[in-house]
Amino acid sequence: MQFKNQSKLKAVTFSYDDGVTQDIRLIELLNKYELKCTFNLNSEKLGTKGILIRQNQRIAHYKIAPEDVKYVYEGHEVAAHTLTHPNLTKLTESEIIHQVEQDRLNLSELAGYEVVGMAYPCGGTNNDDRVAEIIKNDTNIKYCRTITNTDSFNLQDNLYRFNPNVYHILEFDRLMKMGRDFIELTTDTPQIFYIWGHAYEMDYAPDYWIKLEEFFELISKRDDIFYGTNAEVLL
Repeated sequence: MQFKNQSKLKAVTFSYDDGVTQDIRLIELLNKYELKCTFNLNSEKLGTKGILIRQNQRIAHYKIAPEDVKYVYEGHEVAAHTLTHPNLTKLTESEIIHQVEQDRLNLSELAGYEVVGMAYPCGGTNNDDRVAEIIKNDTNIKYCRTITNTDSFNLQDNLYRFNPNVYHILEFDRLMKMGRDFIELTTDTPQIFYIWGHAYEMDYAPDYWIKLEEFFELISKRDDIFYGTNAEVLL
């Protein structure tokens, strides 16, 4: 395997969940540094408004309106996150298929292209072999991201339980260390650095957006790295 640019064996990709309005600011920052991201959306929750209590403060959890999906995420990848964000390990086979495939179909219509990727919703144990096999065999999803971080940049055999590397700003020291390690890495086999999170988490502290930009500046515009969406890197 090699990435789209056949001369490059290292790739960086990002994955952000929930389709929140903070994605707009995140995309402006990604575009500034010519980085690519996949955004995982719950189609039946688009356009809704909510408040999360995090770190003893109120955090806006407003979802992008469905009619704005194509414009907001232009240049990046829209992927599935289930219709309503349930823990799939608690559902029946038919419920899993409906939550995943109908979300994929809805988002494909909104985005204007066929959606092929997905991130598992919920924290804790949000996926297992049973769920992964159902998605692989009974939907048109081609890959699924877990929330289990790995220290390895190596390719993984199971695209339906694909593990990321680091939970963006909430693991900032790890993020920066892995970023420096990846930059310094020399390899003769393909390597992937995969970062994930939620854009609303950037509102937890005044300096989080500044820190994320610090990482973007570190990791971006390297001649030996391919920057792509999840689908461009994994498929």
